Amino acid sequence: MFKKTLFACAILSSAALADISEEANACIDEMRVRFGNVGGEILDQLGSEAGTLVRLRDKNGVVYECVVWSGPEVADLRRADGEEIPPVDVVSGTQRVQFDKGTSGSAMSATLKPNTTVRYILGASDGQFLNVDVASHGGALDYSIENPDGSMLLDLISSDRPYEGQLWQSGDHVIGVVNAGSQPVTFDIGIGIN
Repeated sequence: MFKKTLFACAILSSAALADISEEANACIDEMRVRFGNVGGEILDQLGSEAGTLVRLRDKNGVVYECVVWSGPEVADLRRADGEEIPPVDVVSGTQRVQFDKGTSGSAMSATLKPNTTVRYILGASDGQFLNVDVASHGGALDYSIENPDGSMLLDLISSDRPYEGQLWQSGDHVIGVVNAGSQPVTFDIGIGIN
């Protein structure tokens, strides 16, 4: 329960932390899965026999409404101002990267669960230049790049460092994005070939 209350640590006193409900913790967990560890505060919650409405504000001042059924299970999470929350895929395993016709790059957003890796596979040729830029939101990520023969083109580095370099093998290159932390992390990744 303690790790789940970190969402509100900056705002609530230690006495108030003990009062965070299971419903509010379920909403905090849902926000972490969708947006990473965004920080913020619990504004209020209203309960009934049917469910609980929890209102939260993130560190950027955006207010969310979260409906929770018993269990607790999050039934709905939405912005209070009605603006659409874009869906973010939770990824793991292997993803094949394909560029749209006439383009030489691709950008994606996703969430990576704790202690997991996603591997992006990209076919490229000897002599081409590869660009990789990983931007994490709400947590730290690392990434590496593997050559088609399994050797490392780029050892594990922090996601705050973009990569640009010439390839020296043809075939499938693998970009592995790693979340070694204990919280989900949302990220954007841009991959390009020139």
